[in-house]
Amino acid sequence: MNRYPAWKYAIMTIALVFGLLYTLPNFFGEAPAVQVSSGKATLKVDTQTLARVEAALKAAGIENTGLFLESNSVKVRFRDTDTQLRAKDVIGRALNTDPQDPSWIVALNLLSDSPQWLTRLHALPMYLGLDLRGGVHFLLQVDMKQALSKRIDGIAGDLRTLMRDKNVRHAGIARVGDAVEIRFRDAETRERARAAIADNVPEVALTETGEGADLKLVAAFRPQAAQRIQENAVHQNITTLSNRINELGVSEPVIQQQGLDRVVVQLPGVQDTAKAKDILGRTATLEVRMVCESPEELSALAAGTVPFGCERYTDRDGQPILVRKQVILTGENLNDAQAGFDSQTHEPAVHLTLDAKGARIFRDVTRENIGRRMAILLVERGKGEVVTAPVIRSEIGGGRVQISGRMTTQEANDTALLLRAGALAAPMEIIEERTIGPSLGADNISKGFHSTLWGFLTVVVFMCLYYMFFGVISSIALAVNLLLLIALLSLLQATLTLPGIAAIALTLGIAIDANVLINERVREELRNGATPQAAIAAGYEHAWATILDSNVTSMIAGVALLIFGSGPVRGFAVVHVLGLLTSMFSAVFFSRGLVNLWYGRRRKLAKVSIGQIWKPGAAS
Repeated sequence: MNRYPAWKYAIMTIALVFGLLYTLPNFFGEAPAVQVSSGKATLKVDTQTLARVEAALKAAGIENTGLFLESNSVKVRFRDTDTQLRAKDVIGRALNTDPQDPSWIVALNLLSDSPQWLTRLHALPMYLGLDLRGGVHFLLQVDMKQALSKRIDGIAGDLRTLMRDKNVRHAGIARVGDAVEIRFRDAETRERARAAIADNVPEVALTETGEGADLKLVAAFRPQAAQRIQENAVHQNITTLSNRINELGVSEPVIQQQGLDRVVVQLPGVQDTAKAKDILGRTATLEVRMVCESPEELSALAAGTVPFGCERYTDRDGQPILVRKQVILTGENLNDAQAGFDSQTHEPAVHLTLDAKGARIFRDVTRENIGRRMAILLVERGKGEVVTAPVIRSEIGGGRVQISGRMTTQEANDTALLLRAGALAAPMEIIEERTIGPSLGADNISKGFHSTLWGFLTVVVFMCLYYMFFGVISSIALAVNLLLLIALLSLLQATLTLPGIAAIALTLGIAIDANVLINERVREELRNGATPQAAIAAGYEHAWATILDSNVTSMIAGVALLIFGSGPVRGFAVVHVLGLLTSMFSAVFFSRGLVNLWYGRRRKLAKVSIGQIWKPGAAS
């Protein structure tokens, strides 16, 4: 009746081993570290970078506790913060020979101090939120007017191209405020233009004004289109910030929209505010220019001078190249960038899609410069680098451009990503900035840990005094529940915050409630005259339906918070939902396994230790 088969005890054992294994990394803490990542889109972190960092540290006599290549960055652990700061300066001087144009980002960080055998098993500690780990908090304001203004300028260029393609003669196109004004000399031409714009640019509303020979057609964004442009600007900025923050190696950064035009950025573990601002303010734009390749210009390059009208850059191989100062196209003319392959050579390439204005300019330039080289540059922090400089073989129309030439698949993906979301859709201004020190985070952890610990011990003492041996079993099940919850959070690499610690404390209360229901049900069966073995079996079976109902209703609320909540609310919901799942396993399955192990093998069981049982008439 009260015996588990061997496979159920095997599940209990596996759960215990799993809980211990994945909870263990959280007790080792974090070590100060230095992270090296690429400061340019065309510069990649590889084993050579790792060797350079290791050589620089050895030359300076600085010892480390771990040096490895991970997630496109080199990470080095140290024993103390003083060594960490020295190492940062040494690595920075070794890698960035030109301080005015740094090629590598050397940032301070914190890494798990877990042993390597645990790391190989992917047993990693939980991520800690900003309130527990410390870090920086930014609130950024997106300039919505500027986002709309940039799109209006683009519409003006598109309308010029449309009028030219449809052979509609006009007397001028100009931007007036938040609208584009087109002038005509007769009503018939204006009507043709109106029909063409309505078919090709549905996002604008058209208004007819003017009299006589001065007829006007005013194109302004529809309210829905303007709202969509502003929303897209915020979303693109969030995507861009996410891509840039990856270079800091921040564990679980928080980047989310707040209100209509604000973005919250939280970077746990980052203490270098200046470095964080530098990353957030990065821009990466595309520029297309012609190469300076006349005999006189090439002679000047060989002599180490720069001719008038040219600028000196380096290509992907580090070789100098001269390009003209005149910019033919910029990233503003770029609609999309996707990684792919060259249809002829099958080499990795980046396929660009230009807007109407960019397509027209590119077609004209390629038609007039067949046989000459065109340079495509990536410009970051005002510093440009030539990605490729192909020879123009024929006229390129249709707005489809391909960048290829000695790049890997990963480089093509990175370049496309940088071009697609490398520049902000609208300017942003930091309107709030807070730095939370690691000492405050440690204080929060200490208080949260002690509150949970004392709550746990108080519950254990009450259960042991009130339910005797069954209370001891309930306390063990509660400890297993806490162990499994921490292990799941670590395995899922969830972010723990102060609300998450509150959810852990709440989970303990919900979990012990299930054992209280079971124990009281066993007591009730004993009062009704059932034998101890029958009372144990009936207590667990009958209490299960009530426990399931209560946990399902709580889980519905938790899932609702998970879906509709954000930030701290969502963190609370994650811990709450996982805690409900582990509590049902530990309070019912695990605790009954312990009871069966202790009482199940006794055929003639006279009584059980479950505290004082009151029976009717017992007093007389």
